[in-house]
Amino acid sequence: MSAVVYDRAGSIEGRGVVFVHSCPRAVAAHVEWALAKALGTEISVEWAPQPVEPHTLRAEIIWIGKQGTGARIASSLLAFKNIRYEVTEDSTSSHEGERFAATPALGLFRASIGQYGDVMVHEDRLRNVLTQTHATGESIADEINRLLGQPWDAELEVYRKSHADSNIRVLHHVS
Repeated sequence: MSAVVYDRAGSIEGRGVVFVHSCPRAVAAHVEWALAKALGTEISVEWAPQPVEPHTLRAEIIWIGKQGTGARIASSLLAFKNIRYEVTEDSTSSHEGERFAATPALGLFRASIGQYGDVMVHEDRLRNVLTQTHATGESIADEINRLLGQPWDAELEVYRKSHADSNIRVLHHVS
């Protein structure tokens, strides 16, 4: 379904998916412009109604581009506080993947993703949880769930199900 793009030196580039789960109609064109800027090329997003949240739209886009494009896409969408989205970048043999998720209530989540799709929680973040929970009295389990993105998954799951009938667009990064 998607092709691997090689740069001039022959190394594998990045690829991933953008799920815009809910976007107000009035903001959709602005989201498209932000995606185009992050991808370095004009794009035309095929928006569909979001049945979970009336008066909003959803879209699913497969992108192929330079390593780090997923982070650029997620950063470009940060300006929109009223949308729900996820951005993934697949791992390669030399780089961990990334997953970003954002909701109006929770803000932005970022995780490193291993080659088999697992969320990778690095040692320093676990040590920080132990230190913080001891100081604040919060549950270690709640903090670890937060590191794994569970609150974002819980909020976005109903929106993910609506993508089952979506049209997928493949975007190749050209700049």
